Amino acid sequence: MQTESPIEERLMALEIKSSYAEDLLEQLNQLVYQQQLSIDALLAEVSQLRRQMPEGGPSTERNLRDELPPHY
Repeated sequence: MQTESPIEERLMALEIKSSYAEDLLEQLNQLVYQQQLSIDALLAEVSQLRRQMPEGGPSTERNLRDELPPHY
């Protein structure tokens, strides 16, 4: 049985590392794709909620008569 030369061993190690790196890159690409789909869905939901709000937006004026005292 012939043993591999150091160059062949190093080349094989680099090919293995490259293979793992390609797999990791594919996993990260899938993760980014899924996150983008989630972001797009959330943006659509926020846009829909904005369309449902009244034109003036939430009223910032408060009437003290409408509020209950703290002890109630």
